[in-house]
Amino acid sequence: MSHTILVIDDDPHIREMLSFALAKSGLRALEAEDGEAALAAIERAPPDLLVLDINMPRMDGLELCRRLRSDLRYAALPILFLSSRADEVDRIVGIELGGDDYVVKPFSPREVVARVGAILKRVKSIPTTSPAATALLAHGLLRMDMEAWEARFDGRIVETTATEFRLLALLVSAPQRIHTRDTIIDGLHGPGFAVTDRTIDSHVRNLRAKFAAAGCADLIETRAGIGYRIGSCR
Repeated sequence: MSHTILVIDDDPHIREMLSFALAKSGLRALEAEDGEAALAAIERAPPDLLVLDINMPRMDGLELCRRLRSDLRYAALPILFLSSRADEVDRIVGIELGGDDYVVKPFSPREVVARVGAILKRVKSIPTTSPAATALLAHGLLRMDMEAWEARFDGRIVETTATEFRLLALLVSAPQRIHTRDTIIDGLHGPGFAVTDRTIDSHVRNLRAKFAAAGCADLIETRAGIGYRIGSCR
């Protein structure tokens, strides 16, 4: 069954261009001109992924992302941000709010389609670094149900995005290993995928904050100049 992608941008030319490219790749594309229209469309029929512009009138992409991530129904809805600013701050803020990836304008429609496909694959698959037959990952008080895409700390559900869940599973599946940012990027996206170190750092900050709120103060350890390792999770 074809996935439904909601393209949200106030520029009709960009919406049309991306909708055409997505349709050529076998995906069903819907359009919305701003965050308010997108929120109404999502309420009617949730899509499988959002391609979301950051800078829009009425309700911008960051505010829409905030609202979706605060609603349990849409907390894990994948989001690919479009950013038109050269400054990386907006893109990092988008990731910290729960975006799964971003593309900078001007962009190639082919790149957007490729990143959409990569996110959809991540959502559907179990991380390749964990044993394929393992339905449950456990470490300390952390439990991860790989079939339900559910993370719990001390029995309490912690909502994560698809990318955050995969990153955490990557660390838990090799608890003694210190993962460099490059190996994390390769594990999440595959070799050669263009993601900055700061994006990985933002996902780690998000996970730490979410689990700290659930009572876990040592979810992920930082090894200065090297990378990250799963903490004791006690």
